[in-house]
Amino acid sequence: MKAVMIMFDSLNRHMLPNYGCDWTHAPNFKRLSELTVTFDNCYAGSLPCMPARRELHTGRYNFLHRSWGPLEPFDDSVIDVLRKKGVYTHLSTDHTHYFEDGGATYHTRYNTWEYARGQEGDPWKGHVEDPNIPETHSGPKIGSLWRQDWVNRIYQDSEEKQPMPITFRNGIEFIEKNREQDHWFLQIETFDPHEPFFTQQKYKDLYPHEYEGKHLDWPDYGRSTNTPDVHQHVVYEYAALLSMCDVYLGQVLDLFDRHGLWEDTLLIVNTDHGFLLGEHEWWGKNIQPFYNEISNLPLFVWDPRYGRKGTRSDALVQTIDIPATLIDYFGAEHPQDMLGQSISETLRTQGEPAREAVLFGMHGGHINVTDGRYVYMRAPQTFDNGPLHEYTLMPTHMHNRFHVSELSDLQLREPFSFTKGCRTLVIKTQTYLNPHLHGTLLFDLLQDPKQAQPIQDAAVEARMIKLLAQLMRQHDAPAEQYERVGIPVDGMVDEKTLQQEKAARRQRIHIELGLNEQWTDKGRHVFFAVKCLAPGAMRESLESGLAAYIKQHSIVTIDEAIITDWITSLGPQSQPLIRALKAVV
Repeated sequence: MKAVMIMFDSLNRHMLPNYGCDWTHAPNFKRLSELTVTFDNCYAGSLPCMPARRELHTGRYNFLHRSWGPLEPFDDSVIDVLRKKGVYTHLSTDHTHYFEDGGATYHTRYNTWEYARGQEGDPWKGHVEDPNIPETHSGPKIGSLWRQDWVNRIYQDSEEKQPMPITFRNGIEFIEKNREQDHWFLQIETFDPHEPFFTQQKYKDLYPHEYEGKHLDWPDYGRSTNTPDVHQHVVYEYAALLSMCDVYLGQVLDLFDRHGLWEDTLLIVNTDHGFLLGEHEWWGKNIQPFYNEISNLPLFVWDPRYGRKGTRSDALVQTIDIPATLIDYFGAEHPQDMLGQSISETLRTQGEPAREAVLFGMHGGHINVTDGRYVYMRAPQTFDNGPLHEYTLMPTHMHNRFHVSELSDLQLREPFSFTKGCRTLVIKTQTYLNPHLHGTLLFDLLQDPKQAQPIQDAAVEARMIKLLAQLMRQHDAPAEQYERVGIPVDGMVDEKTLQQEKAARRQRIHIELGLNEQWTDKGRHVFFAVKCLAPGAMRESLESGLAAYIKQHSIVTIDEAIITDWITSLGPQSQPLIRALKAVV
């Protein structure tokens, strides 16, 4: 038994011909659907990158208990399970996050691993002199990350030098060397088509268009304010990189054909999440609601035991199911704490529904649930997005360890059901996002597949809350998560309570300062955003501060510009808030 998993990062299903896109050049993805089962209802679990990878190892949600971080000492990694079963595991990747503080325990689970350097801001080549960085629409980027990316590009002046081709070349070399052997698992994982959308000219030439603007292949996360020509250019930049991904996917498919690997080798092609390319007026994947462009994922599976190909499945599956699928395939023992379900079982039973609903989300964000028809995004019910803590024994962020100030008031919590008797640290956390800004949202995918307009349906909402709470209990969510989003542990919420929630939110948005002032709709929205994003100590004085400013300047009408001028007048302390507002308003 052999298995290959090809994993792309930020692979958008709505840009693939397999899911209805008719203008991107991706013939090998199209061919992939002829060779596998294409899943229409695959959802992410925890987002973004490393939270998703923890799920790929453990088969359970990450986002209910902690944010970005390594594997925990009590985690069951599927790679460890396979190795104990005698399965040789190999990772070929160019994914930089594995080699930072927040991901350092993942790649070492494999028997062997290879790393192709140079993606994004990978601290790879050393240049004291600043590189030549073109002027961009985005303006200054993330400091050293942005600078280092342009250093790295100097060394990627041809396709074969780029990390993705090297990653696939290493993976193909592993297959060629070991194809006659048995009991191995290969993971070929590339950071592409994650931003920056850096590729070679021949792929850009597949999407000819007139564009004479500033350089832009790395859009800022936030509200889309680009002109149509700039917006379309960025979409084409993504499409060009997608087409490059397609070429290297095709090389692996050719290898399967050439060596008859379809007879005895499981193939999974997947991603961690999607990416908004201006849909819903957003760029990115972290600070807005997790619309289906982000959370509804492409997934393709070939299992040689059942031989199903060229078909589609509408079974509700997700990221946490992949570990169970590998365990089922290799006949290993399924750990008790691994809650995902084998996708192979879905294939065996010809696509019967595996479950009623799934959760997905990001630590501190909406808690989202879908049953395949409805998507329900449950927001926190207060401005402070709390209570919220990290429960971990590995306190690291993406690029660094927790600061000592975050660890100054540590407590220990009694064990969760999955921590194998270990108590965890309890660390109060502040998130850079606050979904209270967006509110609770309910979408009917049957009537509104693009999620253009949330619906109001108390009966459906009550049922989705019940499903949400049921899954939270199953995954032993901390009690505070129920409190944060304002639901009881049993999930039983009546229509009157839901109406009261909505009325309270309308009241919080419709603020009055008692000055007979006039508000524009945009002004109210921006002030509400200020209250959602401001630190707690600052939030308490916002209304009185704005009232004083209005009286001082004899202002009658409060619009977006007035709110912005007032915030700016607060001095240096307001700079983080100004940056946050630019991203979300």
